[in-house]
Amino acid sequence: MTRRVLVLNGPNLGRLGSREPDVYGSTSYAGLVDACRKLGEELGLDVDVRETNDEGEMIRWLHEAADGALPVVLNPGAFTHYSYGMRDAASQRTAPLIEVHISNPYAREEFRHTSVVGAVATGTVAGFGIGSYRLALRALADELTD
Repeated sequence: MTRRVLVLNGPNLGRLGSREPDVYGSTSYAGLVDACRKLGEELGLDVDVRETNDEGEMIRWLHEAADGALPVVLNPGAFTHYSYGMRDAASQRTAPLIEVHISNPYAREEFRHTSVVGAVATGTVAGFGIGSYRLALRALADELTD
């Protein structure tokens, strides 16, 4: 039986491949979706990848995850640094939640050094490009088997 997992992406992540490739790499959003689904299959996970520029939609997805005890890989994008509503939704998690970032926020502008989500996440993976998602999915699979 495969376990359903949500991979939730915040603002501007749908623009991967064209948005600042020197920071976020050249993989398109479609490439990210494909990579997550393929690795999910290998790990026995049914990966549902979503992206939104809307804070309210992200909060509704986190409520869906909490209500369904669904594990989450969460790249909050810019919401990471200021969305207390999203942080409060993430804190209601009923399954592992791994915060993920493509770049290393601590090697960037100072405002990116604060994550309001990190304290309520199971863990954080950052700075490995699209590989951050692969590491997060593997960590999630490990959490689910422990």
